[in-house]
Amino acid sequence: MTRRITGFAALAMAGALALTACSGRIQTNQNQPGPTDGNTAGTDAMIEQVTLPAEVAENVGGLVNFNPFSPNALTKTYFYEPLMIRNSLNCTMTPWLATEYKWEGPDKLTFTVREGVTWSDGQPLTPDDVKFSLDIGKDFPALDTAGVWNDTFGKHATDVAVNGNNVTITFSGNAAAKFDSIIAVKVLPKHIWEKIDDPVKYIDKEPVGTGPFTLASYNGRKLVLDRRADYWQADKIKVEKLVLEGNYDATQAALKLNAGGLDAYWGEIPNPQVAFVDKNPTLNHFWYAPAGTTVLTPNLTKAPFNDVKFREAYSQGINKDEISTKATYGIMKPASQTGLKLPYAEDLMPDDLKTDTVLPFDTAKAEQLLDAAGYAVGADGMRTNPDGSPLKIKFTVQAGWIDYESTVEVIVRNLKSMKLDASTVKSAPDNVDAQKKSGEFDMVLEYLHGGCEVARNIGSKLASDQIPTKTKVQSNVQRWNDPATDATVAALSGSTDPGEQKKLVGELVNTMITQFPVTSLIYAPARMIYRTDKAVGWPSEEDPYATNSDMLVIMTHLRSAK
Repeated sequence: MTRRITGFAALAMAGALALTACSGRIQTNQNQPGPTDGNTAGTDAMIEQVTLPAEVAENVGGLVNFNPFSPNALTKTYFYEPLMIRNSLNCTMTPWLATEYKWEGPDKLTFTVREGVTWSDGQPLTPDDVKFSLDIGKDFPALDTAGVWNDTFGKHATDVAVNGNNVTITFSGNAAAKFDSIIAVKVLPKHIWEKIDDPVKYIDKEPVGTGPFTLASYNGRKLVLDRRADYWQADKIKVEKLVLEGNYDATQAALKLNAGGLDAYWGEIPNPQVAFVDKNPTLNHFWYAPAGTTVLTPNLTKAPFNDVKFREAYSQGINKDEISTKATYGIMKPASQTGLKLPYAEDLMPDDLKTDTVLPFDTAKAEQLLDAAGYAVGADGMRTNPDGSPLKIKFTVQAGWIDYESTVEVIVRNLKSMKLDASTVKSAPDNVDAQKKSGEFDMVLEYLHGGCEVARNIGSKLASDQIPTKTKVQSNVQRWNDPATDATVAALSGSTDPGEQKKLVGELVNTMITQFPVTSLIYAPARMIYRTDKAVGWPSEEDPYATNSDMLVIMTHLRSAK
């Protein structure tokens, strides 16, 4: 199978606020949701139908369940809505069921609930519904998806209170880093869910939500949703019928897209320019937004990878442009060594680093650095450790993950060009995970999340409490362990001051570009492949208002092509 690098992991890891904000701020926008400038093509006519892939695998076909907490919910998108939605690229905020937010220090967060919203059964949305949706995780920890009631990435809540149209969460301490998880909480109708004995096991067959669609039909394979005429922003929803059907591999998806059987797809289609766009450039398009970064991850507990001079040297000798070509057909560009998604996150860059931070490919410089660091070339033409012992590198890669295999092929060839004795070991993905847990590896490829909450992406990649355990793979696979870095991550996790946030992000960026705990290679994609014969207004590089994880926002932008 082909390795799919998606933005799904990013959903729970963004978080940034303005002024009274949580850590890792880029920017926010308190404007009402709606079409963005440059995205005004199309007409006000209704779109008869939009067809998208199913949200769940077909092996659960026939099971009717819309409980948003269920792993097999037929849709988690279109019935139950969040408080706010953040663009994972530039971190602008779109108010949704909440119109405003305010931090009163890092331990008290208040939302203002939108007025005029009704549930699909006609009942009004109230602040009590929001309180209920936050409280439910206290009584049923399995439903605490935002970590409101535990100490994951911040202190737990002690109280959720309603005051007029406001809902205030009081925490036991610093909880700023929980923000993006909290705004993503699905708001439930209290008047229905309070009667459910066990919401964890609840089979929700007749969903009552605030979302733009209601259930029309489901035949075990095809889910059909109808537009709500009384939706709170119905004027922005031009899709009369939304069909969710099928789980397609690359070949099937390309055929369905080209035939018009799908309007959009976010799986992997190798070389989408040739397989899709070139067949009808007027109607066929794709945009792969950067979701994060694919990084080369050394084992910092082993020599020579524990030597920063060695890490800097090989980082200079890796051809990222060739990796882009081999692994992504040139679509995903070489990534900044800072760990930030640039240019989208440029507001977070330290002022003295407003330059190109993609490491250039320079084998000669890499060899000079290796020579200077004492990694001499032995009689066999390969470099040795400074003590003269053999230096061998085994690069472990997940067998069958084609883009990873292509990336490692380039890296190993580059390492050999530096006269480093490197080889590839292909292993089953589960075996690679086992090596990450045990620390028994030399080099692997990893994903560095690129969300807005820097404390929870670069920070978790560098925090010592995120080093994998014997039973759990965690973000800090390379095992970076530095008290100063831990202090920076802790401070950033609790900062609500933009100036302080930028300074702290600068400290993490400095670690990335001077210590090379991991080497940034290319950006990893959040894929969107789409047709414009029925609907226009899909996000694009020219109008990056959302990614494939923000379908609610996208629905408010789609307009009829006719």
